[in-house]
Amino acid sequence: MNKEYLNVILVDSNEGNRFFFKKIFKDLKIGIKILTFENGEELMNYLNCQQVLIPEILFMEKDIPKKSSLDCLEEIKSVIRFDQMVITIYSKYLSADEEENIFVKGANIIMEKPDNYVDLKKVLSEIITINWQYHTSGLNKNNFIMKV
Repeated sequence: MNKEYLNVILVDSNEGNRFFFKKIFKDLKIGIKILTFENGEELMNYLNCQQVLIPEILFMEKDIPKKSSLDCLEEIKSVIRFDQMVITIYSKYLSADEEENIFVKGANIIMEKPDNYVDLKKVLSEIITINWQYHTSGLNKNNFIMKV
């Protein structure tokens, strides 16, 4: 595939988090086109439009309002046209049981969100770089899981 950028969706109710994610994505060597939403209901309204551009990567904060991240995850995984979308769920802390449940419901990546900018940039860079490699090489994303 000869694409020069990744389409990314970010769902986070915190405006500061959205700002930092966008700034980090802008600074990466890999081109990112990002679309942001504040809650799960907005995300699903967007994704349920038939003419929507399906992102390669979805970053979703675990505790989003209006429609939970797990409800969104289940709904996304039930639609075949979203099969190639890599889904990252992140939070400052997740218990082992929560992590297992998130993977069972179909997330590809669980990210423990660092509490400082430098570490957040490092983790997001790693996730984007690995996803870029999967995207450009045509590897099967259905078998891809990662915890960072």
